[in-house]
Amino acid sequence: MNFAPAVFEAKGLSYAIDGTYILKEIDLVIKKGEYSALIGPNGGGKTTLVRLLLGLEKKSAGEIRLFGKDQKAFRSWDKIGYVPQRVSQVDQYFPATVEEVVKMGRTAKRGLFQKESPSDREAVASAMTKMDVTSLRHKLIGELSGGQRQRVMIARALASEPEVLILDEPNTGVDMVSQNSFYALLRELNQKDGMTILFITHDVGVIADDIQSMLCINQTLLSCNNPHEVLSCSEMSKLYGIDAHLIHHHHH
Repeated sequence: MNFAPAVFEAKGLSYAIDGTYILKEIDLVIKKGEYSALIGPNGGGKTTLVRLLLGLEKKSAGEIRLFGKDQKAFRSWDKIGYVPQRVSQVDQYFPATVEEVVKMGRTAKRGLFQKESPSDREAVASAMTKMDVTSLRHKLIGELSGGQRQRVMIARALASEPEVLILDEPNTGVDMVSQNSFYALLRELNQKDGMTILFITHDVGVIADDIQSMLCINQTLLSCNNPHEVLSCSEMSKLYGIDAHLIHHHHH
């Protein structure tokens, strides 16, 4: 039995706009140290679910707990690193260097007007090393490739030394080689650093070997703790409402 404490718990979670349900009666548990994938069709509510968990949207019904605390009483937001969708599509003239962008991730931890401490500098350096962007630190963020920018944005999330990393479709516009090295980095964060990872994706095949649980969202939740089981076509068809043919990528 795995009694790892839960990082996120939701019970009967619903979200409606003008009486139309985007998400309905979702129950979920994401445990500490777990690598979970959140999959589902476009418009199925994946991003909305994450935004509800993070308190960025107001739920219509149900309860949410973070690290065992009711969401309303939860204050330790620096424990959660969130990389939203399309965050790496920055304006090419955005006047900040890689190092400045990564430092922004530290502000959440120390507050806006606190002076930078040695531990801040260390956390920023360590996040840049982990995401392999140290050599780019003086470059402007707008000069980087999509894959490099993606790694910088994740370094920014890691700078607050979070226990959980949430990534929303981080691979948009990133080439295959960058993607593979990126998956290897995530695997390392999860396995070596024990980081809890929640990964919103369309292409679950590429991380199927790394993930421990899969949450399938299409307004309601088909939860599954064995990713290979849920990858059966009948489950996929139920989720996407189509005849699904699954192609499993193997990568090393």
